[in-house]
Amino acid sequence: MSKKSQEGKIIRISGPVIEADDMRGAKMYDVVRVGDENLIGEIIRLNGDVATIQVYEDTNGLKPGEKVISTDMPLSVELGPGLLTNIYDGIQRPLPAIYEETGDFISRGVEAHAIDRKKKWHFKPVAKSGDKVSGCDVIGEVQETSIIVHKIIVPPDVKGTISSVEKEGDYTVEDDIAVITTDKEDVKLQMLQRWPVRKPRPVAKKYDPSLPLITGQRVIDTFFPVAKGGTAAIPGGFGTGKTVMLHQIAKWSDAQIVVYVGCGERGNEMTDVLREFPELVDPKTGEPLMSRTVLIANTSNMPVAARDASVYTGITIAEYYRDMGYDVALMADSTSRLAEAMREISGRLEEMPGEEGYPAYLASRLAEFYERAGRVKLLGSKDKEGSVSVIGAVSPPGGDFSEPVAQNTLRIVKVFWALDADLADKRHFPSINWLKSYSLHLDEVNGWWKKEVGEDWLKLRNKAMALLQKESELQEIVKLVGPDALPSKERAFLESARMIREDFLQQSAFHEVDTYCPSNKQYEMLRLMLKFSDKLQEAVDKNVHMDDILSMKSRENLARMSTVPNKEFEVRFQTVENDFEKEIDSLMKGGK
Repeated sequence: MSKKSQEGKIIRISGPVIEADDMRGAKMYDVVRVGDENLIGEIIRLNGDVATIQVYEDTNGLKPGEKVISTDMPLSVELGPGLLTNIYDGIQRPLPAIYEETGDFISRGVEAHAIDRKKKWHFKPVAKSGDKVSGCDVIGEVQETSIIVHKIIVPPDVKGTISSVEKEGDYTVEDDIAVITTDKEDVKLQMLQRWPVRKPRPVAKKYDPSLPLITGQRVIDTFFPVAKGGTAAIPGGFGTGKTVMLHQIAKWSDAQIVVYVGCGERGNEMTDVLREFPELVDPKTGEPLMSRTVLIANTSNMPVAARDASVYTGITIAEYYRDMGYDVALMADSTSRLAEAMREISGRLEEMPGEEGYPAYLASRLAEFYERAGRVKLLGSKDKEGSVSVIGAVSPPGGDFSEPVAQNTLRIVKVFWALDADLADKRHFPSINWLKSYSLHLDEVNGWWKKEVGEDWLKLRNKAMALLQKESELQEIVKLVGPDALPSKERAFLESARMIREDFLQQSAFHEVDTYCPSNKQYEMLRLMLKFSDKLQEAVDKNVHMDDILSMKSRENLARMSTVPNKEFEVRFQTVENDFEKEIDSLMKGGK
Protein backbone atom coordinates (compact mmCIF):
# COMPACT_ATOMS: atom_id res chain seq x y z
CA MET A 1 0.00 0.00 0.00
CA SER A 2 1.43 3.39 -0.97
CA LYS A 3 2.12 6.09 1.62
CA LYS A 4 -0.50 8.32 -0.05
CA SER A 5 -3.22 5.71 0.46
CA GLN A 6 -2.31 5.43 4.15
CA GLU A 7 -1.98 9.12 4.94
CA GLY A 8 -4.90 11.51 4.49
CA LYS A 9 -5.85 14.90 5.86
CA ILE A 10 -8.69 16.21 8.01
CA ILE A 11 -11.48 17.94 6.07
CA ARG A 12 -14.21 18.16 8.75
CA ILE A 13 -14.40 18.08 12.56
CA SER A 14 -17.56 17.57 14.63
CA GLY A 15 -16.68 16.85 18.24
CA PRO A 16 -15.23 13.34 18.51
CA VAL A 17 -16.12 12.59 14.86
CA ILE A 18 -13.83 13.73 12.06
CA GLU A 19 -13.68 13.17 8.31
CA ALA A 20 -10.48 12.70 6.35
CA ASP A 21 -9.96 12.41 2.60
CA ASP A 22 -7.21 10.70 0.57
CA MET A 23 -7.85 7.54 2.66
CA ARG A 24 -8.30 5.15 -0.28
CA GLY A 25 -7.06 1.69 0.75
CA ALA A 26 -8.02 2.09 4.42
CA LYS A 27 -10.42 -0.48 5.89
CA MET A 28 -13.41 -0.32 8.25
CA TYR A 29 -12.42 -0.35 11.93
CA ASP A 30 -8.75 0.34 11.17
CA VAL A 31 -7.01 2.34 13.89
CA VAL A 32 -5.70 5.70 12.74
CA ARG A 33 -3.47 8.40 14.22
CA VAL A 34 -5.07 11.81 13.98
CA GLY A 35 -3.40 15.22 13.86
CA ASP A 36 0.01 16.42 14.97
CA GLU A 37 -0.50 14.92 18.46
CA ASN A 38 -1.22 11.42 17.08
CA LEU A 39 -4.63 11.02 18.72
CA ILE A 40 -6.07 7.50 18.57
CA GLY A 41 -9.14 7.02 16.34
CA GLU A 42 -11.04 4.28 14.54
CA ILE A 43 -12.61 4.32 11.08
CA ILE A 44 -16.38 3.80 11.39
CA ARG A 45 -17.51 4.71 7.84
CA LEU A 46 -15.96 4.76 4.38
CA ASN A 47 -17.32 6.60 1.36
CA GLY A 48 -14.90 6.45 -1.57
CA ASP A 49 -11.63 7.84 -0.26
CA VAL A 50 -13.33 9.80 2.56
CA ALA A 51 -13.11 8.08 5.97
CA THR A 52 -15.28 8.97 8.94
CA ILE A 53 -13.35 8.45 12.16
CA GLN A 54 -14.39 8.40 15.82
CA VAL A 55 -11.56 9.74 17.95
CA TYR A 56 -10.98 8.24 21.38
CA GLU A 57 -9.38 11.40 22.79
CA ASP A 58 -10.30 15.06 23.17
CA THR A 59 -10.33 16.74 19.72
CA ASN A 60 -10.10 20.36 20.93
CA GLY A 61 -7.55 22.28 18.87
CA LEU A 62 -7.58 19.93 15.85
CA LYS A 63 -7.62 21.80 12.53
CA PRO A 64 -8.64 20.84 8.99
CA GLY A 65 -5.58 19.95 6.96
CA GLU A 66 -3.80 18.07 9.74
CA LYS A 67 -2.62 14.56 8.81
CA VAL A 68 -4.43 11.28 9.46
CA ILE A 69 -2.29 8.14 9.26
CA SER A 70 -3.82 4.66 9.02
CA THR A 71 -2.03 1.92 10.97
CA ASP A 72 -3.67 -0.69 8.70
CA MET A 73 -4.59 -2.64 11.87
CA PRO A 74 -7.98 -3.04 13.60
CA LEU A 75 -8.47 -1.86 17.19
CA SER A 76 -6.91 -4.71 19.18
CA VAL A 77 -6.04 -5.56 22.77
CA GLU A 78 -2.80 -6.97 24.08
CA LEU A 79 -3.25 -10.31 25.84
CA GLY A 80 -0.75 -12.03 28.09
CA PRO A 81 0.57 -12.24 31.67
CA GLY A 82 0.18 -8.93 33.51
CA LEU A 83 -3.47 -8.22 32.70
CA LEU A 84 -4.67 -9.17 36.19
CA THR A 85 -4.32 -6.51 38.93
CA ASN A 86 -4.09 -3.85 36.21
CA ILE A 87 -6.33 -0.80 35.69
CA TYR A 88 -6.91 0.29 32.08
CA ASP A 89 -8.82 3.00 30.30
CA GLY A 90 -11.34 2.21 27.53
CA ILE A 91 -8.67 1.57 24.88
CA GLN A 92 -6.45 -0.52 27.17
CA ARG A 93 -3.92 2.10 28.16
CA PRO A 94 -2.64 1.26 31.68
CA LEU A 95 -3.67 4.14 33.94
CA PRO A 96 -0.94 3.64 36.62
CA ALA A 97 1.79 3.81 33.94
CA ILE A 98 0.19 6.87 32.30
CA TYR A 99 -0.12 8.57 35.71
CA GLU A 100 3.63 8.17 36.24
CA GLU A 101 4.25 9.69 32.81
CA THR A 102 1.72 12.56 32.71
CA GLY A 103 0.41 13.12 36.25
CA ASP A 104 -3.24 13.41 37.27
CA PHE A 105 -4.56 14.12 33.77
CA ILE A 106 -4.02 11.97 30.69
CA SER A 107 -2.14 13.97 28.07
CA ARG A 108 -3.45 13.73 24.53
CA GLY A 109 -1.67 11.28 22.26
CA VAL A 110 0.11 9.57 25.15
CA GLU A 111 1.05 5.95 24.53
CA ALA A 112 1.89 3.17 26.95
CA HIS A 113 2.13 -0.57 26.49
CA ALA A 114 -0.85 -2.39 28.00
CA ILE A 115 1.48 -5.15 29.19
CA ASP A 116 4.93 -4.47 30.68
CA ARG A 117 7.61 -5.39 28.14
CA LYS A 118 10.50 -5.45 30.64
CA LYS A 119 9.05 -7.65 33.38
CA LYS A 120 10.21 -11.27 33.31
CA TRP A 121 7.79 -14.11 34.00
CA HIS A 122 8.71 -17.64 35.09
CA PHE A 123 7.62 -19.87 32.20
CA LYS A 124 7.04 -23.63 32.68
CA PRO A 125 6.51 -25.59 29.43
CA VAL A 126 3.79 -28.26 29.45
CA ALA A 127 4.05 -29.18 25.75
CA LYS A 128 7.07 -30.68 23.99
CA SER A 129 8.57 -30.82 20.53
CA GLY A 130 6.58 -33.02 18.15
CA ASP A 131 3.22 -32.37 19.84
CA LYS A 132 0.39 -31.56 17.44
CA VAL A 133 -1.43 -28.45 18.67
CA SER A 134 -4.24 -26.15 17.57
CA GLY A 135 -5.97 -23.03 18.91
CA CYS A 136 -6.34 -22.87 22.74
CA ASP A 137 -3.98 -25.80 23.42
CA VAL A 138 -1.66 -24.97 26.32
CA ILE A 139 2.06 -24.56 25.57
CA GLY A 140 3.15 -23.57 29.07
CA GLU A 141 2.16 -21.90 32.32
CA VAL A 142 3.04 -18.73 34.20
CA GLN A 143 2.08 -17.96 37.82
CA GLU A 144 0.49 -14.59 37.01
CA THR A 145 -0.70 -13.84 40.56
CA SER A 146 -0.66 -15.79 43.81
CA ILE A 147 -4.02 -17.41 42.96
CA ILE A 148 -4.21 -17.51 39.13
CA VAL A 149 -2.06 -19.61 36.80
CA HIS A 150 -1.86 -17.94 33.38
CA LYS A 151 -1.91 -20.56 30.65
CA ILE A 152 0.06 -19.67 27.55
CA ILE A 153 -2.24 -20.86 24.77
CA VAL A 154 -1.89 -21.28 21.03
CA PRO A 155 -3.69 -18.45 19.17
CA PRO A 156 -7.10 -19.59 17.80
CA ASP A 157 -5.99 -19.28 14.17
CA VAL A 158 -2.80 -21.38 14.47
CA LYS A 159 -2.62 -25.17 13.94
CA GLY A 160 0.43 -27.36 13.47
CA THR A 161 3.28 -29.26 15.16
CA ILE A 162 5.60 -27.85 17.82
CA SER A 163 9.12 -27.84 16.39
CA SER A 164 10.72 -26.30 19.49
CA VAL A 165 9.76 -25.00 22.93
CA GLU A 166 11.95 -23.10 25.36
CA LYS A 167 13.02 -24.73 28.62
CA GLU A 168 11.72 -23.54 32.00
CA GLY A 169 13.01 -20.10 32.89
CA ASP A 170 12.34 -16.36 33.08
CA TYR A 171 11.24 -14.58 29.90
CA THR A 172 9.65 -11.29 28.89
CA VAL A 173 6.32 -11.33 27.04
CA GLU A 174 8.13 -10.54 23.74
CA ASP A 175 10.63 -13.41 23.94
CA ASP A 176 10.01 -16.37 21.63
CA ILE A 177 8.93 -19.36 23.74
CA ALA A 178 7.92 -21.84 21.04
CA VAL A 179 7.90 -22.42 17.29
CA ILE A 180 4.96 -24.15 15.59
CA THR A 181 5.30 -25.54 12.09
CA THR A 182 2.05 -25.06 10.16
CA ASP A 183 1.12 -26.05 6.59
CA LYS A 184 2.38 -22.70 5.31
CA GLU A 185 5.18 -21.48 7.58
CA ASP A 186 6.91 -21.61 10.95
CA VAL A 187 5.06 -19.47 13.51
CA LYS A 188 7.00 -18.07 16.46
CA LEU A 189 4.95 -17.80 19.65
CA GLN A 190 5.44 -15.27 22.41
CA MET A 191 3.53 -14.90 25.67
CA LEU A 192 2.09 -11.68 24.21
CA GLN A 193 -0.82 -11.99 21.76
CA ARG A 194 -3.12 -9.45 20.09
CA TRP A 195 -6.77 -9.85 19.17
CA PRO A 196 -9.21 -7.45 17.41
CA VAL A 197 -11.81 -6.33 19.97
CA ARG A 198 -14.80 -6.43 17.61
CA LYS A 199 -14.15 -10.02 16.54
CA PRO A 200 -15.38 -12.74 18.98
CA ARG A 201 -12.75 -15.36 19.77
CA PRO A 202 -13.86 -18.65 18.12
CA VAL A 203 -15.08 -21.68 20.11
CA ALA A 204 -15.78 -25.32 19.25
CA LYS A 205 -19.32 -25.40 20.64
CA LYS A 206 -21.68 -23.37 22.80
CA TYR A 207 -23.45 -25.28 25.58
CA ASP A 208 -26.97 -24.69 26.85
CA PRO A 209 -26.89 -23.07 30.31
CA SER A 210 -27.11 -25.70 33.06
CA LEU A 211 -24.77 -24.67 35.89
CA PRO A 212 -25.75 -21.75 38.15
CA LEU A 213 -23.36 -18.88 38.85
CA ILE A 214 -23.52 -18.99 42.66
CA THR A 215 -23.27 -15.44 44.00
CA GLY A 216 -24.10 -15.95 47.69
CA GLN A 217 -26.98 -13.47 47.33
CA ARG A 218 -30.22 -15.22 48.31
CA VAL A 219 -32.59 -13.16 46.15
CA ILE A 220 -30.43 -14.01 43.11
CA ASP A 221 -29.39 -17.62 43.69
CA THR A 222 -32.73 -18.91 44.99
CA PHE A 223 -35.29 -16.67 43.31
CA PHE A 224 -33.72 -15.33 40.08
CA PRO A 225 -30.59 -17.39 39.31
CA VAL A 226 -28.22 -16.67 36.46
CA ALA A 227 -26.38 -19.54 34.77
CA LYS A 228 -22.66 -19.67 34.11
CA GLY A 229 -22.28 -18.20 30.65
CA GLY A 230 -25.63 -16.41 31.06
CA THR A 231 -26.59 -12.78 30.64
CA ALA A 232 -28.29 -10.62 33.24
CA ALA A 233 -29.44 -7.00 33.39
CA ILE A 234 -29.67 -5.04 36.60
CA PRO A 235 -31.56 -1.80 35.88
CA GLY A 236 -32.40 0.77 38.51
CA GLY A 237 -32.51 4.49 39.17
CA PHE A 238 -29.90 6.47 41.08
CA GLY A 239 -29.35 5.20 44.65
CA THR A 240 -31.04 1.82 44.23
CA GLY A 241 -27.81 -0.14 44.79
CA LYS A 242 -26.57 -1.17 41.32
CA THR A 243 -22.90 -0.63 42.11
CA VAL A 244 -22.98 -2.40 45.51
CA MET A 245 -24.80 -5.32 43.85
CA LEU A 246 -22.10 -5.58 41.17
CA HIS A 247 -19.39 -5.39 43.87
CA GLN A 248 -21.07 -8.24 45.76
CA ILE A 249 -21.26 -10.42 42.66
CA ALA A 250 -17.63 -9.61 41.77
CA LYS A 251 -16.50 -10.46 45.29
CA TRP A 252 -18.56 -13.56 46.02
CA SER A 253 -19.58 -15.26 42.75
CA ASP A 254 -17.87 -18.56 41.96
CA ALA A 255 -16.26 -17.12 38.82
CA GLN A 256 -12.47 -17.41 38.92
CA ILE A 257 -11.76 -14.19 36.99
CA VAL A 258 -13.57 -10.84 37.24
CA VAL A 259 -13.50 -8.16 34.53
CA TYR A 260 -15.12 -4.94 35.77
CA VAL A 261 -15.88 -2.34 33.08
CA GLY A 262 -16.82 1.12 34.36
CA CYS A 263 -18.41 2.36 31.15
CA GLY A 264 -19.09 6.09 31.40
CA GLU A 265 -20.06 6.05 35.08
CA ARG A 266 -19.63 9.21 37.16
CA GLY A 267 -16.04 9.95 38.10
CA ASN A 268 -16.72 9.71 41.85
CA GLU A 269 -18.39 6.28 41.48
CA MET A 270 -15.47 4.96 39.45
CA THR A 271 -13.07 6.44 42.00
CA ASP A 272 -14.84 4.41 44.70
CA VAL A 273 -14.35 1.25 42.61
CA LEU A 274 -10.67 2.03 42.02
CA ARG A 275 -10.14 2.68 45.74
CA GLU A 276 -12.21 -0.20 47.10
CA PHE A 277 -11.28 -3.07 44.77
CA PRO A 278 -7.53 -3.05 45.59
CA GLU A 279 -8.46 -3.17 49.31
CA LEU A 280 -11.03 -5.97 49.04
CA VAL A 281 -9.91 -9.39 50.22
CA ASP A 282 -10.92 -12.43 48.18
CA PRO A 283 -12.96 -14.42 50.73
CA LYS A 284 -12.05 -17.78 49.18
CA THR A 285 -8.27 -17.37 49.24
CA GLY A 286 -7.56 -14.50 51.65
CA GLU A 287 -5.56 -12.78 48.90
CA PRO A 288 -6.43 -9.32 47.47
CA LEU A 289 -9.45 -9.53 45.13
CA MET A 290 -7.43 -7.62 42.51
CA SER A 291 -5.29 -10.77 42.11
CA ARG A 292 -8.06 -12.16 39.89
CA THR A 293 -9.52 -8.88 38.59
CA VAL A 294 -9.02 -6.61 35.59
CA LEU A 295 -10.48 -3.09 35.92
CA ILE A 296 -11.39 -0.96 32.91
CA ALA A 297 -12.15 2.60 33.99
CA ASN A 298 -13.90 4.88 31.55
CA THR A 299 -15.63 7.72 33.36
CA SER A 300 -18.32 10.09 32.10
CA ASN A 301 -15.83 12.97 31.63
CA MET A 302 -13.64 10.94 29.27
CA PRO A 303 -14.37 11.20 25.51
CA VAL A 304 -17.67 9.45 24.74
CA ALA A 305 -16.31 7.40 21.84
CA ALA A 306 -14.02 5.51 24.25
CA ARG A 307 -17.10 4.08 26.03
CA ASP A 308 -17.86 2.09 22.88
CA ALA A 309 -14.35 0.64 22.93
CA SER A 310 -14.33 -0.08 26.68
CA VAL A 311 -17.02 -2.81 26.61
CA TYR A 312 -15.36 -4.51 23.64
CA THR A 313 -11.98 -4.32 25.37
CA GLY A 314 -13.52 -5.90 28.48
CA ILE A 315 -15.32 -8.74 26.69
CA THR A 316 -12.20 -9.61 24.64
CA ILE A 317 -10.06 -9.89 27.80
CA ALA A 318 -12.84 -12.02 29.36
CA GLU A 319 -12.87 -14.34 26.30
CA TYR A 320 -9.08 -14.72 26.53
CA TYR A 321 -9.26 -16.03 30.11
CA ARG A 322 -12.26 -18.19 29.15
CA ASP A 323 -10.05 -19.78 26.48
CA MET A 324 -7.68 -20.89 29.26
CA GLY A 325 -10.59 -22.81 30.81
CA TYR A 326 -11.64 -20.29 33.45
CA ASP A 327 -15.13 -19.13 34.44
CA VAL A 328 -15.17 -15.35 33.95
CA ALA A 329 -17.72 -12.82 35.22
CA LEU A 330 -17.88 -9.52 33.36
CA MET A 331 -19.64 -6.52 34.95
CA ALA A 332 -20.54 -3.60 32.70
CA ASP A 333 -21.56 -0.49 34.64
CA SER A 334 -23.45 0.75 32.78
CA THR A 335 -24.69 -0.04 29.27
CA SER A 336 -26.90 3.08 29.36
CA ARG A 337 -23.74 5.20 29.06
CA LEU A 338 -22.63 3.06 26.11
CA ALA A 339 -26.01 3.76 24.46
CA GLU A 340 -25.62 7.50 25.14
CA ALA A 341 -22.23 7.40 23.40
CA MET A 342 -23.86 5.67 20.41
CA ARG A 343 -26.54 8.38 20.36
CA GLU A 344 -23.95 11.14 20.34
CA ILE A 345 -21.82 9.59 17.58
CA SER A 346 -24.96 8.82 15.55
CA GLY A 347 -26.06 12.45 15.87
CA ARG A 348 -22.65 13.66 14.70
CA LEU A 349 -22.91 11.32 11.72
CA GLU A 350 -26.34 12.87 10.94
CA GLU A 351 -28.00 9.43 10.87
CA MET A 352 -31.77 9.04 11.03
CA PRO A 353 -32.57 8.79 14.76
CA GLY A 354 -34.76 6.09 16.30
CA GLU A 355 -36.73 6.24 19.54
CA GLU A 356 -35.64 9.04 21.92
CA GLY A 357 -32.80 9.95 19.57
CA TYR A 358 -30.97 6.63 19.92
CA PRO A 359 -29.70 5.12 16.65
CA ALA A 360 -31.89 2.56 14.88
CA TYR A 361 -29.16 -0.07 15.39
CA LEU A 362 -29.16 0.27 19.22
CA ALA A 363 -30.71 -3.20 19.73
CA SER A 364 -28.29 -4.99 17.40
CA ARG A 365 -25.25 -3.32 19.00
CA LEU A 366 -26.39 -4.33 22.50
CA ALA A 367 -27.08 -7.87 21.25
CA GLU A 368 -23.59 -7.98 19.66
CA PHE A 369 -22.11 -7.36 23.11
CA TYR A 370 -24.31 -9.70 25.17
CA GLU A 371 -24.18 -12.61 22.72
CA ARG A 372 -20.45 -12.99 23.35
CA ALA A 373 -21.35 -14.49 26.74
CA GLY A 374 -21.69 -18.27 27.04
CA ARG A 375 -20.40 -21.52 28.50
CA VAL A 376 -18.44 -23.14 25.71
CA LYS A 377 -16.38 -26.10 24.64
CA LEU A 378 -12.99 -24.66 23.75
CA LEU A 379 -10.96 -25.21 20.63
CA GLY A 380 -8.01 -27.55 20.93
CA SER A 381 -7.29 -31.24 21.19
CA LYS A 382 -8.43 -31.61 24.80
CA ASP A 383 -12.05 -31.50 25.94
CA LYS A 384 -11.98 -28.26 27.96
CA GLU A 385 -14.66 -25.74 28.73
CA GLY A 386 -14.86 -22.17 30.01
CA SER A 387 -17.50 -19.50 30.42
CA VAL A 388 -18.12 -15.77 30.27
CA SER A 389 -21.12 -14.51 32.26
CA VAL A 390 -22.15 -10.93 31.45
CA ILE A 391 -23.98 -8.75 33.97
CA GLY A 392 -24.89 -5.33 32.64
CA ALA A 393 -26.18 -2.50 34.80
CA VAL A 394 -28.71 -0.19 33.14
CA SER A 395 -29.31 3.35 34.40
CA PRO A 396 -32.73 4.38 33.05
CA PRO A 397 -33.49 8.08 33.64
CA GLY A 398 -35.79 8.38 36.65
CA GLY A 399 -35.88 4.58 36.99
CA ASP A 400 -38.21 4.36 33.96
CA PHE A 401 -37.90 0.80 32.61
CA SER A 402 -39.94 1.66 29.51
CA GLU A 403 -37.10 3.68 27.97
CA PRO A 404 -35.31 2.22 24.90
CA VAL A 405 -32.07 0.93 26.51
CA ALA A 406 -33.88 -1.01 29.26
CA GLN A 407 -36.45 -2.39 26.80
CA ASN A 408 -33.89 -3.49 24.21
CA THR A 409 -31.73 -5.05 26.93
CA LEU A 410 -34.74 -7.00 28.21
CA ARG A 411 -35.24 -8.55 24.77
CA ILE A 412 -31.68 -9.88 24.83
CA VAL A 413 -30.87 -11.01 28.38
CA LYS A 414 -32.28 -14.08 30.10
CA VAL A 415 -32.25 -12.71 33.66
CA PHE A 416 -33.76 -9.42 34.81
CA TRP A 417 -33.11 -8.05 38.31
CA ALA A 418 -35.35 -4.99 38.63
CA LEU A 419 -34.10 -2.60 41.30
CA ASP A 420 -36.89 -0.72 43.04
CA ALA A 421 -36.54 2.83 44.38
CA ASP A 422 -39.37 2.24 46.90
CA LEU A 423 -37.54 -0.77 48.37
CA ALA A 424 -34.30 1.25 48.50
CA ASP A 425 -36.12 4.07 50.32
CA LYS A 426 -37.29 1.50 52.90
CA ARG A 427 -33.66 0.35 53.28
CA HIS A 428 -34.56 -3.06 51.88
CA PHE A 429 -31.35 -4.24 50.18
CA PRO A 430 -30.72 -5.81 47.72
CA SER A 431 -33.64 -3.76 46.40
CA ILE A 432 -34.53 -6.34 43.72
CA ASN A 433 -38.30 -6.28 43.23
CA TRP A 434 -39.48 -9.91 43.37
CA LEU A 435 -42.68 -9.16 41.44
CA LYS A 436 -40.98 -7.40 38.50
CA SER A 437 -37.85 -9.55 38.19
CA TYR A 438 -37.53 -12.86 36.39
CA SER A 439 -35.05 -15.57 35.39
CA LEU A 440 -35.37 -17.79 32.32
CA HIS A 441 -32.67 -20.10 33.72
CA LEU A 442 -34.80 -21.67 36.49
CA ASP A 443 -35.50 -24.96 34.72
CA GLU A 444 -31.94 -25.23 33.37
CA VAL A 445 -30.22 -24.84 36.75
CA ASN A 446 -32.81 -26.94 38.61
CA GLY A 447 -30.86 -30.11 37.79
CA TRP A 448 -27.77 -28.80 39.59
CA TRP A 449 -29.78 -27.70 42.67
CA LYS A 450 -31.59 -31.08 42.84
CA LYS A 451 -28.32 -32.96 42.67
CA GLU A 452 -26.11 -30.75 44.85
CA VAL A 453 -28.49 -29.11 47.36
CA GLY A 454 -32.09 -30.31 47.62
CA GLU A 455 -34.49 -32.40 45.55
CA ASP A 456 -37.41 -30.00 46.06
CA TRP A 457 -35.52 -26.70 45.53
CA LEU A 458 -37.68 -25.44 42.64
CA LYS A 459 -40.88 -26.47 44.41
CA LEU A 460 -39.88 -24.47 47.53
CA ARG A 461 -38.86 -21.48 45.43
CA ASN A 462 -42.19 -21.44 43.57
CA LYS A 463 -44.11 -21.85 46.83
CA ALA A 464 -42.31 -18.83 48.32
CA MET A 465 -43.04 -16.77 45.19
CA ALA A 466 -46.74 -17.69 45.42
CA LEU A 467 -46.78 -16.45 49.04
CA LEU A 468 -45.23 -13.12 48.00
CA GLN A 469 -47.74 -12.70 45.18
CA LYS A 470 -50.60 -13.50 47.56
CA GLU A 471 -49.25 -10.85 49.95
CA SER A 472 -49.21 -8.30 47.13
CA GLU A 473 -52.91 -8.99 46.44
CA LEU A 474 -53.80 -8.66 50.14
CA GLN A 475 -51.90 -5.38 50.52
CA GLU A 476 -54.70 -3.44 48.80
CA ILE A 477 -57.18 -4.64 51.44
CA VAL A 478 -54.69 -4.01 54.26
CA LYS A 479 -54.32 -0.38 53.16
CA LEU A 480 -58.10 0.04 53.48
CA VAL A 481 -58.96 -1.84 56.67
CA GLY A 482 -55.61 -2.61 58.37
CA PRO A 483 -54.10 -6.06 59.00
CA ASP A 484 -55.99 -6.70 62.25
CA ALA A 485 -59.35 -6.66 60.43
CA LEU A 486 -58.32 -9.57 58.19
CA PRO A 487 -59.34 -13.17 58.94
CA SER A 488 -56.68 -15.24 60.74
CA LYS A 489 -55.90 -17.30 57.61
CA GLU A 490 -55.01 -14.14 55.63
CA ARG A 491 -53.02 -12.75 58.56
CA ALA A 492 -51.04 -16.01 58.59
CA PHE A 493 -50.29 -15.54 54.87
CA LEU A 494 -49.09 -11.97 55.53
CA GLU A 495 -46.86 -13.12 58.41
CA SER A 496 -45.29 -15.89 56.27
CA ALA A 497 -44.66 -13.47 53.37
CA ARG A 498 -43.22 -10.82 55.73
CA MET A 499 -40.78 -13.39 57.10
CA ILE A 500 -39.59 -14.34 53.59
CA ARG A 501 -39.34 -10.68 52.60
CA GLU A 502 -37.49 -9.37 55.63
CA ASP A 503 -35.54 -12.39 56.84
CA PHE A 504 -34.71 -14.13 53.55
CA LEU A 505 -34.73 -11.60 50.70
CA GLN A 506 -33.08 -8.82 52.70
CA GLN A 507 -29.33 -9.29 53.02
CA SER A 508 -26.68 -6.96 54.42
CA ALA A 509 -23.64 -6.50 52.20
CA PHE A 510 -21.74 -5.11 55.19
CA HIS A 511 -22.47 -7.87 57.77
CA GLU A 512 -19.52 -10.24 58.16
CA VAL A 513 -21.73 -13.36 57.98
CA ASP A 514 -24.80 -12.23 56.06
CA THR A 515 -22.79 -10.75 53.17
CA TYR A 516 -22.43 -14.28 51.71
CA CYS A 517 -24.93 -17.14 52.06
CA PRO A 518 -23.88 -20.59 50.72
CA SER A 519 -26.37 -22.40 48.51
CA ASN A 520 -27.15 -25.18 51.03
CA LYS A 521 -27.75 -22.59 53.78
CA GLN A 522 -30.12 -20.69 51.45
CA TYR A 523 -32.05 -23.90 50.83
CA GLU A 524 -32.32 -24.75 54.54
CA MET A 525 -33.42 -21.20 55.44
CA LEU A 526 -36.21 -21.27 52.86
CA ARG A 527 -37.24 -24.82 53.81
CA LEU A 528 -37.59 -23.87 57.49
CA MET A 529 -39.49 -20.66 56.74
CA LEU A 530 -41.97 -22.51 54.52
CA LYS A 531 -42.31 -25.30 57.08
CA PHE A 532 -43.08 -22.63 59.69
CA SER A 533 -45.62 -21.15 57.26
CA ASP A 534 -47.33 -24.56 56.90
CA LYS A 535 -47.41 -25.04 60.69
CA LEU A 536 -48.84 -21.52 60.99
CA GLN A 537 -51.73 -22.37 58.66
CA GLU A 538 -52.28 -25.63 60.52
CA ALA A 539 -52.42 -23.79 63.88
CA VAL A 540 -54.85 -21.17 62.51
CA ASP A 541 -57.11 -23.97 61.20
CA LYS A 542 -57.17 -25.34 64.75
CA ASN A 543 -58.29 -21.96 66.11
CA VAL A 544 -54.98 -20.85 67.60
CA HIS A 545 -55.08 -17.06 67.93
CA MET A 546 -52.66 -15.13 65.69
CA ASP A 547 -51.50 -12.94 68.61
CA ASP A 548 -50.33 -16.08 70.45
CA ILE A 549 -48.40 -17.18 67.37
CA LEU A 550 -46.81 -13.76 66.91
CA SER A 551 -45.60 -13.76 70.54
CA MET A 552 -43.71 -17.07 70.11
CA LYS A 553 -40.06 -16.88 71.21
CA SER A 554 -38.89 -19.25 68.46
CA ARG A 555 -39.82 -16.66 65.79
CA GLU A 556 -36.77 -14.62 66.82
CA ASN A 557 -34.42 -17.51 66.06
CA LEU A 558 -36.07 -17.97 62.65
CA ALA A 559 -35.55 -14.29 61.92
CA ARG A 560 -31.85 -14.49 62.85
CA MET A 561 -30.94 -17.51 60.72
CA SER A 562 -29.12 -15.32 58.19
CA THR A 563 -26.53 -14.26 60.80
CA VAL A 564 -25.77 -17.82 62.00
CA PRO A 565 -22.11 -18.52 61.03
CA ASN A 566 -21.93 -20.49 57.78
CA LYS A 567 -19.91 -23.31 59.39
CA GLU A 568 -22.42 -23.83 62.21
CA PHE A 569 -25.77 -23.45 60.48
CA GLU A 570 -26.64 -27.17 60.10
CA VAL A 571 -26.56 -27.84 63.84
CA ARG A 572 -28.11 -24.49 64.82
CA PHE A 573 -30.93 -24.76 62.25
CA GLN A 574 -31.89 -28.18 63.64
CA THR A 575 -32.40 -26.52 67.04
CA VAL A 576 -34.44 -23.70 65.43
CA GLU A 577 -36.67 -26.28 63.70
CA ASN A 578 -37.22 -28.31 66.86
CA ASP A 579 -38.01 -25.19 68.91
CA PHE A 580 -40.72 -23.78 66.66
CA GLU A 581 -42.29 -27.21 66.10
CA LYS A 582 -42.57 -27.77 69.87
CA GLU A 583 -43.92 -24.28 70.49
CA ILE A 584 -46.59 -24.45 67.76
CA ASP A 585 -47.58 -27.99 68.75
CA SER A 586 -48.12 -26.89 72.35
CA LEU A 587 -50.23 -23.92 71.14
CA MET A 588 -52.33 -26.28 69.01
CA LYS A 589 -52.91 -28.59 71.98
CA GLY A 590 -53.97 -25.61 74.08
CA GLY A 591 -56.19 -24.26 71.26
CA LYS A 592 -58.26 -27.46 70.95
